[in-house]
Amino acid sequence: MKCRLRFTFYPAHILQYKPQHTMTLLLTEHDVENLLTMEMALEAVETAFRELGNGNATNHARRRVPIKNGLLHYMASAAPSHNIFGLKIYPATSMGANFLIPLYHYETAKLAALIEADYLGKMRTGAASGVATKYLARPEAKVLGLIGSGGQARTQMQAICAVRPIERVLVFSRSVEKRQQFAQENQGTVAAEIVAVESAREAVESADVVATITNSATPVFEGAWLKPGTHINAAGSNHLKRREIDGETVRRSSRIAVDMLEQAQQECGDLAAAITEGITAWEAVVELAEVVSGKASGRTSESEITLFESHGLSVWDVLTAATVYERAVQTSVGQKIPLFQA
Repeated sequence: MKCRLRFTFYPAHILQYKPQHTMTLLLTEHDVENLLTMEMALEAVETAFRELGNGNATNHARRRVPIKNGLLHYMASAAPSHNIFGLKIYPATSMGANFLIPLYHYETAKLAALIEADYLGKMRTGAASGVATKYLARPEAKVLGLIGSGGQARTQMQAICAVRPIERVLVFSRSVEKRQQFAQENQGTVAAEIVAVESAREAVESADVVATITNSATPVFEGAWLKPGTHINAAGSNHLKRREIDGETVRRSSRIAVDMLEQAQQECGDLAAAITEGITAWEAVVELAEVVSGKASGRTSESEITLFESHGLSVWDVLTAATVYERAVQTSVGQKIPLFQA
């Protein structure tokens, strides 16, 4: 059975923000969950990559400010061709994290929307792996090895299944209970059979696509287990001292893509460690935006192994938020609030 979501791409004007009213629209997590589909997220994130590659968008890498018991994170971007700019901002402490996207009209600098963005963030992160899989995985890929069963594993699976004919999802995490629960709860959300397996090796050895979405500080599988032609999405680590992928995986990868080179150099422990070990060099790494925009090659053979290192870009958030905003206006969802009224 093939694992494909029914894909209905929204017309280009959905991603072309137009000011709808003078007041700011407040969209809650509940609103976003009811509005945003994986098809919309995939369209928005692929557009974000293409606009970056064509020089039609600007993205600033994530910055972190120390605060009591944690960090304040912020990341900003602008897409003039889509008439928007904005940022994602979130404090992360021992009490958790709260994600917010202020979305602005590019021409007038009016605040169009304030959008709660935890669910949106999960969707756009999954969508980024989906876009990478679309451009780097073999077209006939049928088995997904999923390492991790936490809050973002589901959207990784949904996005990858939307772009490839996945028939089986082999999920592994250290908790037997959590991986079994993931398989049971998500059975039927995609057309593929979801199987909780007993080891990372079992998840990886037969996989055509591997996705890692963990908070592990050490590699979660061995590169020697990968079969020729595999594509890997490494989406969990965003700290130089954390490493989901081992040096052998990097060594065997003929094409290594990142979401943004500057951000990868600040956050990608997988590649930083491999570079320190002399396995690869930053000069060998390409930005996925170059592949999506046709300026760099993706996969060049059936047998090569490809790797995408995902850390998260503001422009994904902003273009996805713009899509959500447009749909909210069309369906009269959200609360209008009179901010910055003269």
